[in-house]
Amino acid sequence: MKFPKVHSLEEIANLLNCEFIGDKDFQVLGMNEIHVVEPGDIVFVDHPKYYDKALQSAATIVLINKKVDCPEGKALLISDDPFRDFNTLTKHFKPFQFANVAIASTAEIGEETVIQPNTFVGNHVKIGKNCLIHSNVSIYDHTVIGDNVIIHAGTILGADAFYYKKRPEGFDQLISGGRVVIEDNVGIGALCTIDKGVTGDTKIGAGTKLDNQVHVGHDTVIGKKCLIASQTGIAGCVVIEDEVTLWGQVGTTSGITIGTKAVVMGQTGVTKSVEGGKTYFGTPIEESREKLKQLANIKKIPEILSKLK
Repeated sequence: MKFPKVHSLEEIANLLNCEFIGDKDFQVLGMNEIHVVEPGDIVFVDHPKYYDKALQSAATIVLINKKVDCPEGKALLISDDPFRDFNTLTKHFKPFQFANVAIASTAEIGEETVIQPNTFVGNHVKIGKNCLIHSNVSIYDHTVIGDNVIIHAGTILGADAFYYKKRPEGFDQLISGGRVVIEDNVGIGALCTIDKGVTGDTKIGAGTKLDNQVHVGHDTVIGKKCLIASQTGIAGCVVIEDEVTLWGQVGTTSGITIGTKAVVMGQTGVTKSVEGGKTYFGTPIEESREKLKQLANIKKIPEILSKLK
């Protein structure tokens, strides 16, 4: 997430009421999670296990809960609670905007697009040309939708990321300030849920088709011309490359990649990254031929035990 204008390190430190290490005029351009940071971004880290990863990332400003040596060319913000202060920044630069009409006045809607009754279109939403949005769809603020997109009834675009920190008193939510971006010619079935990114974008590539009741987690990037069948659950920060097929009730863990033109058969649990151009099945996931051989051999166990007796 980029800020509307460039800020200085001192300005951000004053906003958070925290110490800083580095030039007070050091430029701060935005904030992002570790997997999408760029120079000029703030990244937060609150556990020693991840200090090195954050300090050595592309981010040039590190919001951290301990004074450490500052890498050359970077700056530090020293906070007693980086998680809390990252939320403070999100609330400041991307505050929640109340809406009291079905289609916000700041929404941009292209020619020949049809929006059926009882649909909500939030603030600063952009919808392209020749789209068909069926009834009872909720399109949260800042969502971007391309041309020739069809979205069926009951779908929700832009709900918060499922991202929490465990506190003694309960779970503390990491506030989402990202977007959902839907490219041209995408089809989205009924009752799908696509969460926005924490600071970046959740993306659905051009020509991809989602069946009913598909869930897409925060910051996931789905490529072009993919087919995703019903009741599939895709976790956060997943990369699904072009022309992938996921059949019904597939589930994935977070932070993995499914390669181009991979086919994942129904009810498979994608527990790790997999190469493209192959067919997979089972939990834990394996190439389908190997998995089916294993299942065939399991069926022989009673016969083998009988012979051993």
